[in-house]
Amino acid sequence: MRENKSILQHIDWVMVTLYFVLITMGWMCIYASVYNEEHNKLIDFNLNHGKQLIWIGAGLLIALLLLIMDGKFYSAFAYIIYGVTLVLLIIVLLVGRRVKGSQSWFEIGSFKLQPAEFAKFSTTLALAKFLSNPNIKLKQNKTKLYAIALLLLPIALILLQNDTGSALVYFSFIFVLYREGLSGNYLLLGFAAIVIFILALLVDKITLIIIFGSIVLAFIVLVRKTKRNIFSLVGIFLICSGMVLSVDYVFNHVLQEHQRTRINVLLGKEQDLKDKGWNVHQSMIAIGDGGFFGRGFLKGSQTTFDFVPKQSTDFIFCTVGEEFGFVGVFVVISLFMILLARIIFIAERQRSSFSRIYGYGVASILFFHIMVNIGMTIGLAPVIGIPLPFFTYGGSSLLAFTMMLFVFIRLDAHRLQVLS
Repeated sequence: MRENKSILQHIDWVMVTLYFVLITMGWMCIYASVYNEEHNKLIDFNLNHGKQLIWIGAGLLIALLLLIMDGKFYSAFAYIIYGVTLVLLIIVLLVGRRVKGSQSWFEIGSFKLQPAEFAKFSTTLALAKFLSNPNIKLKQNKTKLYAIALLLLPIALILLQNDTGSALVYFSFIFVLYREGLSGNYLLLGFAAIVIFILALLVDKITLIIIFGSIVLAFIVLVRKTKRNIFSLVGIFLICSGMVLSVDYVFNHVLQEHQRTRINVLLGKEQDLKDKGWNVHQSMIAIGDGGFFGRGFLKGSQTTFDFVPKQSTDFIFCTVGEEFGFVGVFVVISLFMILLARIIFIAERQRSSFSRIYGYGVASILFFHIMVNIGMTIGLAPVIGIPLPFFTYGGSSLLAFTMMLFVFIRLDAHRLQVLS
């Protein structure tokens, strides 16, 4: 009883308050996205906003249970939780329901659960457990390989489900590895790979290779001509050329047809306002229609007349823009940024390396989801179908994000019991 009282005293109520504000605003947007005069009840369990209330209630119950549990539990059972989710990812491939081309769902009555959402949580725990081992040093190649393997296992299983969007989220863990000592060169390589991928889709490949070759030759002339420098520059040229030549294979054989179309639309190579580009086009109209103060709650024309498909899921943010305008968008983004800053601040004050690494994992996943989902709705990122945390309709994402956040809140409440 005394320890439970101590936990309540040391809970970070700022994060808890932000959580409640975000899920409340999210529910309001879901209600607005399905609202019409014939179905205007605040509580209707046949519609998305009613079902979301059930998920919110389940999330709050889970949050309470997570706070009650011993803080040592999450570190002790991290690998077991990770293993269980891997098994679920395998089972869903065998008996799961296929929804919109992805076999990622367990169907339980009228509700569906997506193991891939919970795998992000369990992978964060497993990576934190692995990297917090005092004998582990990220400067060792063996350690890097083990860490990459922990990430590649769920990525591979999720890709087999044809859920590329969820698989891409795992690349956000690069920020965790960087915080724990991974060289910044890997961040630069990752950024360079994205730039090369985009350039290879826009520029003739032979021309691009010639440009890379010219840049490398210029560096060879300018830098000190040692064998190491020359070999390094030649190696960079060969890697870049290989990436350029492999882009077509990745684009045509790894990405799905709708993803290829959406990337082409984003890059301006195609105009597809009636099909794959319709969602983004209508979403941008809705956000622009909101102006500075918005059209008002339940008064958005794009929302009311269902011009934006998937508005309660992938494109929920355009409801914020249309009904609450620039002010609403600013408030929502600010709340997310405050939450991220709070998580990082609290992660840095942890006495346990496990808690710190886990906190950075939570922040990285949330950051990726927020940036990509908002980017999708305003046409700055390809539509890859990942939810906006605490806003998007769906039980799996809400429960998974709730678990990630409240486990971190519990670990922080436990920090004073950890010997420094």
